Amino acid sequence: MPRTLKLTIQYDGTEYVGWQRQARGVSIQGLLEDALRPIEGAHVHVFGAGRTDAGVHALAQIASISLTVAIEPADLGRALNAVLPEDVRVVNVEEAAAGFHARFSATGKVYEYRIVNGPTMSPFVRRFAWHVSPPLDLGAMRDASVLLLGEHDFAAFKGRRAVVKSTTRTVHRIEWREGSGNDVPLVMEIEGNGFLRHMVRTIAGTLVQVGLGRWRVDQIPEILASRARSSAGTTAPASGLFLVRVLY
Repeated sequence: MPRTLKLTIQYDGTEYVGWQRQARGVSIQGLLEDALRPIEGAHVHVFGAGRTDAGVHALAQIASISLTVAIEPADLGRALNAVLPEDVRVVNVEEAAAGFHARFSATGKVYEYRIVNGPTMSPFVRRFAWHVSPPLDLGAMRDASVLLLGEHDFAAFKGRRAVVKSTTRTVHRIEWREGSGNDVPLVMEIEGNGFLRHMVRTIAGTLVQVGLGRWRVDQIPEILASRARSSAGTTAPASGLFLVRVLY
């Protein structure tokens, strides 16, 4: 009888084409499915909670699988980590209810976007943050963040090639934590019921424009109302984005 398992996965996404298996390049989903095949003796489809893009990282990506082979969850985790590359780790495996689905059972997600704001950025941080040299007005960025809270049409913040039925999403909170020194990032933590492709990175890029004094705080409602991608800021680099937690 097949059973459903819930996997918690961490990865440094720098070298990968993203979560989803692609025709070209190495994906996190592909690595996991290839590692599971010899254990199950057949293809195992791995369903992820979110399709992180190329270069995006995860502190706690969630995946669900269905297995028929008799193996303890802890043993499965060890078997997977024995063959996965060192920048991809299965940090927990647990039994889940039969109807559990990593993506469709999720009620929300939490992401972090990390920025190093200073004249230089350490080479040991560059894979995991966006370097913005000029000083940022964090007060203005926090004020602008408040205007993004709640339910809105976030069409202006989605990737240009993203095709979805609805661009309406609800952002529950955006919080900023200050770093200290050039090597400690400024962190934006954002929680919502779901996010469009590139939405978090575009929000980060837009708020940085406010922090640099190039845009006013009160332009945020105008950007939302425009529904035009050209109205919002640049898509911040993938290197600074982390999937932190999936809510169920």
